[in-house]
Amino acid sequence: MPSTALARARSRPAGTADPRLVDGVLAAAMGAVVAVVVAADLEGTGRAGPLAYLFAAGFGALLLARRRAPRLVLALTVLGIFGYYVFQLPPIGIALPAVAALFSAAEQDRTRAAVLAGAVLVSVAAFFRVDEGLPVAYLLSYDLLTDVALVAAAIALGVGVRSRRELRAHEEHLRALTAAAERREAERRLQAERVSIARDLHDTVGHSLAVIAVHSNVAAEAIGRDDGAAARAVEQIRAAASATLQELRGTVKLLRSPAAAPADRSTVGLAGLPDLVRRAEEAGVQVSAELDVEPGRLDAAVEAAAYRVVQESLTNVLRHAGAEHATVALRLRDGTLHVTVADDGRGAAPSPADDAGGRGLAGMAERVGLLGGTLTAGPGEDGGFVVRATLPARLVP
Repeated sequence: MPSTALARARSRPAGTADPRLVDGVLAAAMGAVVAVVVAADLEGTGRAGPLAYLFAAGFGALLLARRRAPRLVLALTVLGIFGYYVFQLPPIGIALPAVAALFSAAEQDRTRAAVLAGAVLVSVAAFFRVDEGLPVAYLLSYDLLTDVALVAAAIALGVGVRSRRELRAHEEHLRALTAAAERREAERRLQAERVSIARDLHDTVGHSLAVIAVHSNVAAEAIGRDDGAAARAVEQIRAAASATLQELRGTVKLLRSPAAAPADRSTVGLAGLPDLVRRAEEAGVQVSAELDVEPGRLDAAVEAAAYRVVQESLTNVLRHAGAEHATVALRLRDGTLHVTVADDGRGAAPSPADDAGGRGLAGMAERVGLLGGTLTAGPGEDGGFVVRATLPARLVP
């Protein structure tokens, strides 16, 4: 039993009183008020005896069950009032003993029962008043008006209390739904960020492996004939592998622990383009680069997408094109970023294996499309292969 009481106390909102205490105070107050009116015996009947006080205590005691059985409490109260007057005890009013029961019924969403009980009380009281010879004018202007006002006030107060309670519950429910929606949105964003990071990692590793493959071929051909060239190729392989492993470790750490400090991804943007060009040139492809974009004019996501388009395009040049020269151009015109990567190679598209599963050209097109841009790729007018992408400089919120 003590554990049940403790659980109920913990389930109550902070700042709210124990319902049992509230019911006890209300029951005691109602019994005391009716007892005071009985003792006053305003009409001087001289019948303020034990039975009248027993009725007063009964009217109060009924309120202890007002939450569990509001309609039963209301019915017993009405019958008790009628019984009280059957014994011709000192007048206590017809509505006064019932106000708490009417309030409780309305508060517990039994408004129809409260209205019906109030109407019965007022009607019966009016009938007997008229039958006793009370003037109708007095009845309508004072006695009946007072009873109606008490009944209406009790019911209105109960409805108001219930409405405020339901409003608070509704607000709590909305807050809970909002918090749940915010958590789901945060999880969705985290998942999207993880997918984006994994895709960036794929692009970085793919580009680095292409560079390593080119330099390994150079080293294999130079061994025994040009040891200096072989040593330089091996050094390029070591540098590319080291840089890729460093980014791999940082990215895996970020994927495993989202709350950890993010890896340094500052090179995934326009600032990283010179490094892409340098790696391609070290792999044997001459690259002409033109960057006509003022710093700070592009959103970070747009810069990252442009970087990945150039990276993937140069990777395809190294893998498939057999090109000697490539051009990279980024121009910002009228709020639109134009990215062009062209080579003088064989002019064939990358192999189908590179486009499967969202990689290669398909992956670039998907990345650009998500930002509201377009990407086209195909043979150039003078041979070779050309990749063109357009991206909005600023993303619409």
